[in-house]
Amino acid sequence: MTVDLSPVQEYYKDKTIFITGASGFMGKVLLEKLLYSCHSLKEVIIICRPKRGKAPETRLEEMFKLPIFQRIKDERPEMLKKVTIYQGDVTFDQLGLSGESLKHVTENTNIVFHMAATLKLEGNLRDAIDMNLLGTRRALNVAKDMKQLEAFIHLSTAFCNCDQEVMYEKVYEFPHKPEDLMRLAEWMDVKTLDAITPDLLKPHPNTYTYSKRLAELLVRDHYESMPVIIARPSIVSPSAYEPVPGWVDNLNGPTGLMVGAGKGVIRSMLIDTRHLSEVIPVDYAINGLCVIPYQFAKMTERPKEVPVYNITCADHRKMQWGEVIEMSKEIGYRYPMEAGLWYPDGCITTNKLHHSINVLLFHWLPAYLIDFILLLLGQKRFMIRVQNRISVGLEVLQFFTMRAWFFKSDAYSSLWAMLNEADRKNFNMDMDPEETVPMYIESCVQGGRQYLMKESPDSLPRARLQLKLMYILDRACKTLIVGTLCYWTYGLVARLLGV
Repeated sequence: MTVDLSPVQEYYKDKTIFITGASGFMGKVLLEKLLYSCHSLKEVIIICRPKRGKAPETRLEEMFKLPIFQRIKDERPEMLKKVTIYQGDVTFDQLGLSGESLKHVTENTNIVFHMAATLKLEGNLRDAIDMNLLGTRRALNVAKDMKQLEAFIHLSTAFCNCDQEVMYEKVYEFPHKPEDLMRLAEWMDVKTLDAITPDLLKPHPNTYTYSKRLAELLVRDHYESMPVIIARPSIVSPSAYEPVPGWVDNLNGPTGLMVGAGKGVIRSMLIDTRHLSEVIPVDYAINGLCVIPYQFAKMTERPKEVPVYNITCADHRKMQWGEVIEMSKEIGYRYPMEAGLWYPDGCITTNKLHHSINVLLFHWLPAYLIDFILLLLGQKRFMIRVQNRISVGLEVLQFFTMRAWFFKSDAYSSLWAMLNEADRKNFNMDMDPEETVPMYIESCVQGGRQYLMKESPDSLPRARLQLKLMYILDRACKTLIVGTLCYWTYGLVARLLGV
């Protein structure tokens, strides 16, 4: 049976796509989207390293068992056979490929999506350079030998030029040269490199945005000889519509804050609630990535500068963090999480002293108390370790939540504008949908429960009962503490006055 293909689907017909980082959050969604919506493609090649004793083939089988691949199994199960997996790693020369696997990749690949990266904002500089900078150079070196290469899409981040007041869709110059930093990381020992890292990073808040900025310069320098393109998503949030609403598989960004606050573990955060939220649903970002090579191929004249796409939400769809937080609280009370540490009623502030006091009283004090009780019971202690990770995470995130960010995303907007009706259905990036922001937040909260915490919707009645009990306990403790303080203050004042 002949299937009518939309223009974007026609472009992907008989194409071979090579993906690095396919096991990551965005990588999984990209793989599923290509298989489902670009079903006329020839092959998708991915590389994956062994992990926890599992071979790449075993990891792929486990990946296909995830809920996001269910619609492919139901409607187009034959597409799963179009995936070829090789053992590979961006931290190795030639991406860990050799012999027949390398030959197959270089002779057949038409489009490369380079998505592999370390997302650890608090990671050390050597690891960031090895994955994000050297890894990009290794991917480019393999791509140079691809005989049929049409597009090399490098995934960056919208926050890599944080010293700019307004971030346009262009590559910004930087005093440090990628080659110099790669050489530095090769010969300098880790201890010395860590010591000079704070001075190297300025004005960047972490090694992630710093290494990503340098990687952009490296990619740009290959534009004259290769069809390279840079895509910069902002903070990637759970899916709005596909493959399933609310899909997420990691605790990075706002999802981690939502889950931590919902469990009552995070009790205080530094956020300027007046600033606009900068998030983009993962399916909107992935649909944009899928359309970018098509638009590049349709250009009648090659752009003078490397194409850059800021994949960010439209300005009229952005809401203040304060509104988002209040909505999330309200929806979180309707869909609470099970077995929380405490009632989810944390504090949002811009005052660092206030935040530090809250962290001491409501993060560290309970953590030490719980671990002390576990020690007495002979159980394994874990709360101090958890709080250490939360503390580092919150400190890194506050750079993004305490600042206003302004992006120009004309190139990304043009992707939606050029699509016909069929492609708009297949690759949705509509910034004026019928669904409201509260509806999207509700799907995020439910997705966090179901896909991250593995809590079934059937557990909601029990979770709501636990929430009511936590509320009573929270108010009782606060009343006791406030009452004790008032009684103590009254007694102190009475003695001072001689009453």
